Amino acid sequence: MDDLQYQLNKLCLKYRQGSHATQADRKKTLDLCARQLKEMGYRNLRLDSIKTKHVEALVRRWQGKDERYQDKEALSAGTIKNRMAYLRWWAEKAEKPTVIPGDNAKLGIEYREYVKETGKQIELDPEKLALVRDEHLKLSLELQAQFGLRREEAMKFQPAYAIRLGGPEGDSIRLKQSWTKGGKARDIPVLHDAQRELLERVRQLAGAGSLIPAHLPYDQQKNLYERETKRAGIAGGDDAKCHGLRHGYAQRRYEELTGWKAPHAGGPKAAELTPEQKAQDRAARLVVSAELGHGREEITAVYLGR
Repeated sequence: MDDLQYQLNKLCLKYRQGSHATQADRKKTLDLCARQLKEMGYRNLRLDSIKTKHVEALVRRWQGKDERYQDKEALSAGTIKNRMAYLRWWAEKAEKPTVIPGDNAKLGIEYREYVKETGKQIELDPEKLALVRDEHLKLSLELQAQFGLRREEAMKFQPAYAIRLGGPEGDSIRLKQSWTKGGKARDIPVLHDAQRELLERVRQLAGAGSLIPAHLPYDQQKNLYERETKRAGIAGGDDAKCHGLRHGYAQRRYEELTGWKAPHAGGPKAAELTPEQKAQDRAARLVVSAELGHGREEITAVYLGR
């Protein structure tokens, strides 16, 4: 194995930040970066060798601007941005964070298009849910719909840790760093009786465990999830994670916070709001963003429209 690949692999093993899926994706992406740099003639690189010219060369290749690899590359701005996050992680751990500009635009990476004309929201159809043959999966899907959880968060959900009812700040659920994308722990309020009833059913089934049966590893349960949701017709299109349930949660929360529907649900667009409504809109989007596990208001345009 190349020195750089070996060192990056060791770095990923040393700093196990984020969910298992994030860790695996980070390791895979950094291994790819090391191999591609070697292909482009940058040899004998080590962990602390990363420089701006290396990052720029990778970005040019990914954008399809390197004529040697035009038939293989030309990735979307979103994919390149995801890869940039892992390159910044590498640079930070190598104590060379300044070699990568903080603004992707300085590297010629286009802004991701967040706003689409229509949303991707789906509601959890009880008849389709009944077709799912695994009780753990049924409850995971309900958690996605009721709390806007990602698939991995809903599958790894441990009620003994997560459920916080009767606390001084109200009822909530708490997600561990190891369950979440990017390793960001967060709390989500419990506001409705339907949510409380669901949490009680989760508690009864999982007990001190999680919504992955004790005899199965995560990957096997994930594969079962994909087969069962596809068979039941729950996932929209090729959405193997049923991400549309998360979109539905975001839109319901927005309406609760503002009193009107989100643009993707048929509500008014930003240009139609009064100054007072725009202030409410921004405050609601910040809440929704936090509950979904994002740190940016602009990402809510994906879920809510603009």
